[in-house]
Amino acid sequence: MYSPTEADAVIIGAGPVGLFQVFELGLLDIKTHVIDSLPEAGGQCIELYPDKPIYDIPAIPVCTGRELTHNLLKQIEPFSPQFHLGQEVTQLEKQADGRFLIGTSQNHYFLAKTVFIAAGVGAFQPRLLNLEGIDSLVGKQVFYHIKDPERFIGKRIVICGGGDSALDWVLYFADKAASVTLIHRRDDFKAAPQSIAKMRALCAAGKMQLLIGQITGYETKEGQLTDIAITDIDSNTTLLPLDDLLIFFGLSPKLGPIAEWGLDIDRKQITVDTEKFQASIPGIYAVGDINVYPGKKKLILSGFHEAALAAFAAAAYLNPEKQIQLQYTTTSPKLHKALGVKSPTFE
Repeated sequence: MYSPTEADAVIIGAGPVGLFQVFELGLLDIKTHVIDSLPEAGGQCIELYPDKPIYDIPAIPVCTGRELTHNLLKQIEPFSPQFHLGQEVTQLEKQADGRFLIGTSQNHYFLAKTVFIAAGVGAFQPRLLNLEGIDSLVGKQVFYHIKDPERFIGKRIVICGGGDSALDWVLYFADKAASVTLIHRRDDFKAAPQSIAKMRALCAAGKMQLLIGQITGYETKEGQLTDIAITDIDSNTTLLPLDDLLIFFGLSPKLGPIAEWGLDIDRKQITVDTEKFQASIPGIYAVGDINVYPGKKKLILSGFHEAALAAFAAAAYLNPEKQIQLQYTTTSPKLHKALGVKSPTFE
């Protein structure tokens, strides 16, 4: 029999909005547990664009997804959130006492008084290369995302795809890899125009090659990927030797078990009000890209705003007899104590 962890608040999703939700709840003295299917915090910022610049975070002219995640984790350190990573929430059921029983794919259970769903657009699944047996090479020589760019330096790299991710990594590795070959099914790309122009300039300079066609087969020797077969638009097939294959066919978001939790859903998004950002079940809040309401804009800064209002709503839900006062981190000794900072003296 499982023994669930009791919690005031469980946050589902450790992306930027989920992390900032920890901060806003912490200011209101609400302790949190955070669950995410990815092995590290950061959500889309880490999974999709860890090194790409972000320009619309207030007061930060530019930062990468990795830097934003690092700063958010640093900001919430005073509140000591408990992270439960590498596991998906598979069960959410309201109990007779009003709490929510949450179960994960790792058989961890929680009894939470409130739940905050900050799951972005759901769990991302990469679109796969459809070749029999290729799965056995994933994580060894075939990759759908890059965690450690240093691993590929000096290698013969083949990159497949025609979007921003594919072109970004082509440009990144052009002067770092032994060779870079870009494969796309047509000579038309969906990446940023400046990236396409830079890629074509590298091809013209002989620093990489572009092949129009599709991967239709592969060869191995002693369990190692040695060559891939590329078939062009004229049905001609050639073998290309390589060390590593990087595939960027795009990501497909899956709402997953969230659709089965009894919440009102509109086009794979959770409907909420704009006062509390509460879902159709009291005590459950949805913030960030996972929610929808009139005028919704899918921006990180919008999610930060939603997290603040959801935190105040949850504080009132948890303590209906207590008046929740708005305090400012600039002047409140109570908040300074919570944050572990010294209260300033104003002349």
